[in-house]
Amino acid sequence: MQTLRDTVTGWAAGGPGAPAGELAARLRVHTAVLVEGPSDLAAVETLATRHGRDLPAEGVCVISMGGAMNIARYAALLGPPGLGLRLAGLCDENEQSFYDRGLERAGAPRQGFFVCVADLEDELIRALGVPRAEEIVRTEGDLPAWQAFTRQPAQQDRPPHRQMRRFLGTKKGRKIRYGHLLTDALDSGQVPAPLHNLLAHL
Repeated sequence: MQTLRDTVTGWAAGGPGAPAGELAARLRVHTAVLVEGPSDLAAVETLATRHGRDLPAEGVCVISMGGAMNIARYAALLGPPGLGLRLAGLCDENEQSFYDRGLERAGAPRQGFFVCVADLEDELIRALGVPRAEEIVRTEGDLPAWQAFTRQPAQQDRPPHRQMRRFLGTKKGRKIRYGHLLTDALDSGQVPAPLHNLLAHL
Protein backbone atom coordinates (compact mmCIF):
# COMPACT_ATOMS: atom_id res chain seq x y z
CA MET A 1 0.00 0.00 0.00
CA GLN A 2 2.92 2.34 0.64
CA THR A 3 4.08 1.71 -2.92
CA LEU A 4 0.64 2.76 -4.14
CA ARG A 5 0.84 5.94 -2.07
CA ASP A 6 4.25 6.76 -3.53
CA THR A 7 3.02 6.02 -7.05
CA VAL A 8 -0.03 8.27 -6.61
CA THR A 9 2.20 11.06 -5.25
CA GLY A 10 4.39 10.77 -8.33
CA TRP A 11 1.32 10.81 -10.57
CA ALA A 12 0.04 13.96 -8.84
CA ALA A 13 3.42 15.56 -9.49
CA GLY A 14 3.13 14.92 -13.22
CA GLY A 15 4.26 11.33 -13.58
CA PRO A 16 2.42 8.54 -15.40
CA GLY A 17 -0.92 7.34 -14.06
CA ALA A 18 -0.99 3.82 -15.47
CA PRO A 19 1.20 2.30 -12.71
CA ALA A 20 -1.12 3.69 -10.02
CA GLY A 21 -4.18 2.27 -11.75
CA GLU A 22 -2.57 -1.13 -12.21
CA LEU A 23 -1.42 -1.29 -8.60
CA ALA A 24 -4.79 -0.14 -7.22
CA ALA A 25 -6.50 -2.87 -9.26
CA ARG A 26 -4.03 -5.52 -8.09
CA LEU A 27 -4.53 -4.49 -4.45
CA ARG A 28 -8.32 -4.32 -4.96
CA VAL A 29 -8.45 -0.78 -3.63
CA HIS A 30 -11.95 0.70 -3.81
CA THR A 31 -11.64 3.68 -1.42
CA ALA A 32 -9.05 6.45 -1.10
CA VAL A 33 -9.01 8.40 2.16
CA LEU A 34 -7.52 11.83 1.42
CA VAL A 35 -5.85 13.62 4.34
CA GLU A 36 -3.73 16.73 4.44
CA GLY A 37 -0.50 15.37 5.89
CA PRO A 38 1.33 12.37 7.35
CA SER A 39 0.27 13.11 10.95
CA ASP A 40 -3.38 12.74 9.89
CA LEU A 41 -2.50 9.51 8.09
CA ALA A 42 -0.84 8.19 11.25
CA ALA A 43 -3.91 9.03 13.35
CA VAL A 44 -6.38 7.38 10.96
CA GLU A 45 -4.35 4.19 10.67
CA THR A 46 -3.71 4.04 14.42
CA LEU A 47 -7.40 4.38 15.25
CA ALA A 48 -8.32 1.77 12.65
CA THR A 49 -5.83 -0.70 14.14
CA ARG A 50 -7.15 -0.06 17.65
CA HIS A 51 -10.63 -0.93 16.40
CA GLY A 52 -9.44 -4.15 14.84
CA ARG A 53 -9.63 -2.81 11.29
CA ASP A 54 -7.11 -3.69 8.59
CA LEU A 55 -7.72 -0.93 6.07
CA PRO A 56 -5.36 -2.24 3.35
CA ALA A 57 -7.00 -5.66 3.54
CA GLU A 58 -10.38 -3.93 3.23
CA GLY A 59 -9.31 -2.15 0.06
CA VAL A 60 -8.89 1.25 1.71
CA CYS A 61 -5.79 3.36 1.06
CA VAL A 62 -5.10 6.42 3.23
CA ILE A 63 -3.15 9.01 1.24
CA SER A 64 -1.37 12.12 2.47
CA MET A 65 -1.81 14.84 -0.16
CA GLY A 66 0.91 17.16 1.14
CA GLY A 67 -1.49 20.02 1.81
CA ALA A 68 -5.17 20.91 1.49
CA MET A 69 -4.54 22.87 -1.73
CA ASN A 70 -3.94 19.57 -3.52
CA ILE A 71 -7.46 18.22 -3.01
CA ALA A 72 -8.69 19.09 -6.52
CA ARG A 73 -5.74 17.29 -8.12
CA TYR A 74 -6.04 14.15 -6.00
CA ALA A 75 -9.84 14.03 -6.30
CA ALA A 76 -9.55 14.24 -10.09
CA LEU A 77 -6.91 11.51 -10.25
CA LEU A 78 -8.52 9.09 -7.83
CA GLY A 79 -12.22 9.95 -8.04
CA PRO A 80 -14.75 9.72 -10.90
CA PRO A 81 -12.59 11.39 -13.61
CA GLY A 82 -9.61 9.11 -12.81
CA LEU A 83 -9.50 5.72 -11.14
CA GLY A 84 -13.14 5.91 -10.07
CA LEU A 85 -12.41 5.18 -6.41
CA ARG A 86 -14.78 6.11 -3.64
CA LEU A 87 -13.35 9.14 -1.83
CA ALA A 88 -13.41 10.02 1.87
CA GLY A 89 -11.23 12.07 4.18
CA LEU A 90 -10.62 14.76 6.75
CA CYS A 91 -10.28 18.51 6.33
CA ASP A 92 -9.80 21.55 8.54
CA GLU A 93 -12.66 23.99 8.90
CA ASN A 94 -10.77 26.90 7.35
CA GLU A 95 -9.91 24.77 4.31
CA GLN A 96 -13.38 23.32 3.76
CA SER A 97 -14.06 25.59 0.78
CA PHE A 98 -11.02 24.19 -1.07
CA TYR A 99 -12.35 20.68 -0.52
CA ASP A 100 -15.86 21.59 -1.61
CA ARG A 101 -14.65 23.14 -4.86
CA GLY A 102 -12.16 20.38 -5.58
CA LEU A 103 -14.67 17.61 -5.01
CA GLU A 104 -17.30 19.40 -7.08
CA ARG A 105 -14.91 19.76 -10.02
CA ALA A 106 -14.10 16.05 -9.77
CA GLY A 107 -17.77 15.10 -9.63
CA ALA A 108 -17.18 13.44 -6.27
CA PRO A 109 -19.76 13.55 -3.46
CA ARG A 110 -19.03 15.65 -0.38
CA GLN A 111 -20.36 12.87 1.83
CA GLY A 112 -17.52 11.02 3.54
CA PHE A 113 -15.39 14.09 4.27
CA PHE A 114 -15.41 15.18 7.90
CA VAL A 115 -14.36 18.56 9.28
CA CYS A 116 -11.96 19.31 12.14
CA VAL A 117 -12.47 22.67 13.84
CA ALA A 118 -8.82 23.74 13.70
CA ASP A 119 -6.97 20.60 12.69
CA LEU A 120 -6.78 16.99 13.81
CA GLU A 121 -4.03 17.67 16.36
CA ASP A 122 -6.26 20.26 18.02
CA GLU A 123 -9.13 17.74 18.08
CA LEU A 124 -6.89 15.10 19.71
CA ILE A 125 -5.48 17.50 22.32
CA ARG A 126 -8.92 18.76 23.32
CA ALA A 127 -10.24 15.19 23.48
CA LEU A 128 -7.42 14.00 25.75
CA GLY A 129 -6.95 17.21 27.71
CA VAL A 130 -3.64 19.03 28.05
CA PRO A 131 -2.62 17.23 31.31
CA ARG A 132 -2.87 13.84 29.58
CA ALA A 133 -1.07 15.18 26.52
CA GLU A 134 1.69 16.46 28.82
CA GLU A 135 2.04 12.98 30.33
CA ILE A 136 2.66 11.61 26.86
CA VAL A 137 5.16 14.39 26.14
CA ARG A 138 6.95 13.50 29.40
CA THR A 139 7.03 9.81 28.55
CA GLU A 140 8.52 10.62 25.16
CA GLY A 141 11.30 12.67 26.77
CA ASP A 142 10.06 15.97 25.33
CA LEU A 143 9.06 17.62 28.62
CA PRO A 144 12.08 20.00 28.83
CA ALA A 145 11.42 21.19 25.28
CA TRP A 146 7.71 21.66 26.07
CA GLN A 147 8.45 23.62 29.24
CA ALA A 148 10.93 25.84 27.43
CA PHE A 149 8.40 26.40 24.66
CA THR A 150 5.64 27.51 27.05
CA ARG A 151 7.97 30.09 28.62
CA GLN A 152 8.44 31.88 25.30
CA PRO A 153 6.83 35.37 25.30
CA ALA A 154 4.81 34.57 22.17
CA GLN A 155 3.06 31.72 24.01
CA GLN A 156 2.00 33.60 27.14
CA ASP A 157 -1.42 34.68 25.86
CA ARG A 158 -2.31 31.38 24.21
CA PRO A 159 -4.52 28.85 26.02
CA PRO A 160 -2.73 25.59 26.92
CA HIS A 161 -4.34 23.48 24.20
CA ARG A 162 -3.22 25.95 21.53
CA GLN A 163 0.28 26.00 23.01
CA MET A 164 0.39 22.20 22.78
CA ARG A 165 -0.89 22.23 19.22
CA ARG A 166 1.78 24.73 18.21
CA PHE A 167 4.48 22.78 20.07
CA LEU A 168 3.76 19.64 18.06
CA GLY A 169 4.58 21.51 14.87
CA THR A 170 7.90 22.99 16.00
CA LYS A 171 10.14 20.05 15.09
CA LYS A 172 10.23 17.95 11.95
CA GLY A 173 8.57 14.59 12.47
CA ARG A 174 6.99 15.51 15.80
CA LYS A 175 3.45 15.90 14.45
CA ILE A 176 3.62 12.48 12.80
CA ARG A 177 4.90 10.79 15.95
CA TYR A 178 2.32 12.44 18.19
CA GLY A 179 -0.45 11.87 15.67
CA HIS A 180 0.06 8.20 16.44
CA LEU A 181 0.73 8.60 20.18
CA LEU A 182 -2.21 10.87 20.97
CA THR A 183 -4.61 8.71 19.01
CA ASP A 184 -3.32 5.57 20.68
CA ALA A 185 -3.95 7.16 24.10
CA LEU A 186 -7.64 7.86 23.47
CA ASP A 187 -10.25 5.99 25.45
CA SER A 188 -13.17 4.68 23.42
CA GLY A 189 -15.37 7.60 24.48
CA GLN A 190 -12.74 10.24 23.69
CA VAL A 191 -12.37 9.78 19.94
CA PRO A 192 -12.99 13.16 18.25
CA ALA A 193 -16.15 13.19 16.14
CA PRO A 194 -14.44 13.76 12.76
CA LEU A 195 -12.10 10.80 13.27
CA HIS A 196 -14.86 8.58 14.69
CA ASN A 197 -17.24 9.43 11.87
CA LEU A 198 -14.60 8.86 9.19
CA LEU A 199 -13.78 5.38 10.46
CA ALA A 200 -17.48 4.53 10.78
CA HIS A 201 -17.99 5.65 7.18
CA LEU A 202 -15.29 3.39 5.77
